[in-house]
Amino acid sequence: METLNSSLHRTHFLSAPLLHYSTFNPQVYTLFKKPSLSFSISCKLKTSQDVKKKNENVSKKIVLSDTQPPPLKNEEALGKVERTRGVFGLVKRLPRRVLAVFSNLPLAIGEMFAIAGLMAIGTVIEQGETPEFYFNKYPEDNPVLGFFTWRWVLTLGFDHMFSSPIFLGLLVLMGLSLMSCTYTTQIPLVKVARRWKFLQSAEAIRKQEFSDSLPRASIQDLGVILMGAGYEVFLKGPFLYAFKGLVGRFAPIGVHIAMLLIMAGGTLSATGSFRGSVTVPQGLNFVMGDVLGPMGFLSTPIDSFNTEVHVNKFYMDYYDSGEVKQFHTDLSLFDLGGKEVMRKTISVNDPLRYGGITMYQTDWSFSALQILKDDEGPFNLAMAPLKVNGDKKLYGTFLPVGDVNSSNVKGISMLARDLQSIVIYDQEGNFVGIRRPNSKLPIEVDGSKIVIVDAIGSTGLDLKTDPGVPIVYAGFGALMLTTCISYLSHSQIWALQDGTTVVVGGKTNRAKGDFPDEMNRLLDRVPEIVESSVSKQSDGISG
Repeated sequence: METLNSSLHRTHFLSAPLLHYSTFNPQVYTLFKKPSLSFSISCKLKTSQDVKKKNENVSKKIVLSDTQPPPLKNEEALGKVERTRGVFGLVKRLPRRVLAVFSNLPLAIGEMFAIAGLMAIGTVIEQGETPEFYFNKYPEDNPVLGFFTWRWVLTLGFDHMFSSPIFLGLLVLMGLSLMSCTYTTQIPLVKVARRWKFLQSAEAIRKQEFSDSLPRASIQDLGVILMGAGYEVFLKGPFLYAFKGLVGRFAPIGVHIAMLLIMAGGTLSATGSFRGSVTVPQGLNFVMGDVLGPMGFLSTPIDSFNTEVHVNKFYMDYYDSGEVKQFHTDLSLFDLGGKEVMRKTISVNDPLRYGGITMYQTDWSFSALQILKDDEGPFNLAMAPLKVNGDKKLYGTFLPVGDVNSSNVKGISMLARDLQSIVIYDQEGNFVGIRRPNSKLPIEVDGSKIVIVDAIGSTGLDLKTDPGVPIVYAGFGALMLTTCISYLSHSQIWALQDGTTVVVGGKTNRAKGDFPDEMNRLLDRVPEIVESSVSKQSDGISG
């Protein structure tokens, strides 16, 4: 028996013919404590010839060496990975650095202010007008603020601000910032909040934002009180963990998603919609596709563009003072085969929706005045808008009297502010009287009998397709919901039964001023254990 003392820092179990056990039942021991070991090996030295002769009888050998052994295959592969980690590590770290840049809070705030500024400019500058309009509105010889001319408007796309490259580019940057913040900050916070563990020392519990001790109390009673207050409670022996309001940790992620939906829907509305306006006299038709025009590069026509619209009737409601109260249009929609597919009377704030197209009642006009002259007719006299001061409308027409081919034609003038009354003047411009349409009351003017048969109005309609509206509505709905949820506090409570005393601690992420008051109210409800119960509980815990 020999005793060998050796340092085994680089000990490997390999096959080698130097030393072997005298028996053929080798045992391998795992050593943990010290790098310098002492143990005994029963062995028998053999010559190289003996080894060659009896090599087949040896099952295992142990090699003790102070030199570094050759690397194994997996170590060689690991070495290759280590040598290439510098190159691939740089590539893998690059996205993290980019995310860190985009998730920077001052950058995101700057993007929001820039977007708000462009929106304000888009509100001030008239959108969708012709170049001639901007030439006259922002001339170079009289620039706004001393430098702002039509070149700024047309070059930067401020005439279509919400689909301009600069505005869409800022929206993309803002979206990247929101996604980066969600990925690098909010999601890790949620993962951390979902991980929890029992605190197994009173010192750790007392280090929380709130801590207190309950002498002569039971941790089970505390758990019941917390469950009644809406906490999720976990008990394991003398340890307790409880939480509530974890959904509040998810709210910032929901807010970011809602904002992304709003921006995506707004972008789709600006670049993928169709819009158009038309004024149609009563009794005439138009095709939707002839009115609608694309607003952006993503605008795609739909099947309902082939729908034909017929204006059955246009009429107005009036206040007692005579002012216009509301105007209505009775519309019929026909498909390519001439079949009526829909009929509805629309008014202001009550549009018609069909096949992804929304039709709004936005304006009205006076198209024609139908009259009888000396029981002849009816004649349709076109009504022309007249310019007057203020925002009130005034329309007029002219009925020639005498030789219409004369160079000095005279006639009867008729004026109207709405469709309910017509003011009539003779050839000299003198007031003759007022007649209501459909009253069938004749009036004598310069020897002619005039009857006002009807006042034919024109309806002003706005048509649009907006595929981004459902997305925007969903985004605003989610934003309101998640904003309310974000006010929920995520509260965590730990407790430890230390003999007859319960050590309690907790923290919260919101309402930090109210959390101690809430905790004190809950702890005041924990019942005190009488002496007999205390001894039984202590025996139960010790057992």
